[in-house]
Amino acid sequence: MLATALVIFIMSSGQEKWDIRRCVEHAIKNNISVRQTDLQSRFSALTYQQNKSSQLPTLNFGSSAGYRLGRSENPTTGVLEDNNFFNLGMQLQSQVTIFNWFSRKNTIEASRLSWEADKEQLKKSQDDIALNVAVAYLQILLAKEQVNIAKVQVAQTSTQLETTRKRVETGVLPELNAAELEAQLARDSSSLVSAEASVQQFLLQMKALLNLDAGTVFDIETPPVSLIPIEPLADLQPDAVYALAIGTMPQQKVNLLRIQSAQKSVAAAKAALYPTISAFGSLSTNAISFKKPIYEQILNGYAPTGARANAGGGTFYPVEVPDFIDGSNVVGYFKPGSFPRQFSNNFGQSIGIGLNVPIFNSRSSRTAWERSKLTVQQWQLQKEQGDMQLKQDIYKAYTDATAAIQKFNADKKAVQTAEKAYEFANKRYALNLLSTYDLVNSQNNVLRAKIQALYSQFDYVFKMKLLEFYRGQGLKL
Repeated sequence: MLATALVIFIMSSGQEKWDIRRCVEHAIKNNISVRQTDLQSRFSALTYQQNKSSQLPTLNFGSSAGYRLGRSENPTTGVLEDNNFFNLGMQLQSQVTIFNWFSRKNTIEASRLSWEADKEQLKKSQDDIALNVAVAYLQILLAKEQVNIAKVQVAQTSTQLETTRKRVETGVLPELNAAELEAQLARDSSSLVSAEASVQQFLLQMKALLNLDAGTVFDIETPPVSLIPIEPLADLQPDAVYALAIGTMPQQKVNLLRIQSAQKSVAAAKAALYPTISAFGSLSTNAISFKKPIYEQILNGYAPTGARANAGGGTFYPVEVPDFIDGSNVVGYFKPGSFPRQFSNNFGQSIGIGLNVPIFNSRSSRTAWERSKLTVQQWQLQKEQGDMQLKQDIYKAYTDATAAIQKFNADKKAVQTAEKAYEFANKRYALNLLSTYDLVNSQNNVLRAKIQALYSQFDYVFKMKLLEFYRGQGLKL
């Protein structure tokens, strides 16, 4: 058990600590929500590439093979025959749209703008996760500062208890004074444990944002909050910040690109109301194979001999003899021939122009056009609402930052006053002019003042960083 504790201590003391830049970069690469948004951007890229390729002619090859039984049409001659055929056919087809009132062109442009919007959406997701990481980072810093304050409080109370215990032993102070300080030490120790637990909880939240395993050893750099660079409030006036944010914030770009994409979709939907001209062409051939006896002689008809037969009554009929041909020389009827020769003999081509005129299709095309126009209005309203919300957020952040800096300055003075009061109380306690209860109360006042000032300082820093973020300066801690 001791060895395990020693190993954990060595690992924790020697671990590499993460600064804010490393945390943000890791979160952007590994956070699940960011990766999901990245997948959506890739889907949009594929849609754009597919629509762009739709301008090219189509080219498809088809082949079929089958076996026909009984009386059926000979695929090469078109004659009905009582035979069993094995047939093989091949076809190569191509089609291209010549003119469709720029429907395809506008569809391609709409998908491109949609892809650009999704890329900006990815940037927004990255900005959001970076802001969340910064908040979590500041929470950890605040919790660690609270731990430091709690440790100082415990040390002060321990020193006071030790001094009081000596004076109790000499009979200068009653035992009650030592008991009250022991109770205060227990409360201070409990506060320290709670503060340390808060640090671990905030570290777990940071691990979740970074998509790290909960059991991973992790800690952050703890720069003094007073050294965090902050822009002067005078340089972050809300009007100037909004003027920059309206053109740089990803969400505003997303809304604008969605409107442009929807407008192109309107043009594409309107083009579907007009005729489409296309060209097509094809190449085809086929061949057959069957088994049937090849006769040496095939009856080709009857030939006159010049002789006549007397039927009586003065009636004479011409005498004819059968006319036979060599059956082995008949190709394509009783003997199909080789496949290459049949493919060559049966090779066919076609080319043409098609016209598709939409006359009536249950108003589906017109309804799609009207719906696309409403979609444009919907995105315009969303952009208007987004711009209004952005301006409100910036003005609120500026107002909050102004109030935060005033509160922080007031809380710093409160700390100075509480420390001065505690210094006087400690001197009076040393002269037996102040009770232990009053001393502890004065010490608690200092603790509360320091914690409140710490909260105010971190709140001020965060609100200033939020204004810097809206201004497009990123996050610097």
